[in-house]
Amino acid sequence: MLEPSNNNELPAIPGKRYFTIGEVSELCAVKPHVLRYWEQEFEQLKPVKRRGNRRYYQRHDVILIRQIRSLLYEQGFTIGGARQQLMGEDTKDDSEQSQQIIRQLRTELEDLLEILK
Repeated sequence: MLEPSNNNELPAIPGKRYFTIGEVSELCAVKPHVLRYWEQEFEQLKPVKRRGNRRYYQRHDVILIRQIRSLLYEQGFTIGGARQQLMGEDTKDDSEQSQQIIRQLRTELEDLLEILK
């Protein structure tokens, strides 16, 4: 799971419904070819594919990619280890993921409030 400290170095996730692979690449600091590879390795990562096989990621996909990035790059897991970690988290850490989403939304709302002031 992403720690709040790791989340600060990545940009906030905009309030959009769908993101292109280029946008997700910037939001998660991961190159597009790595994202395509991770789709093959992590069954939970299933972006919507539309016309011309273009990928469109949703907010939960971006959060999952940030989790994968953290497991691989910051915590030192292998692909297999990260896959097992995510499988285990699916069943026990839904509340932790919900808390992360709430923290992200709160940060975005506080930023909006500052802009409106």
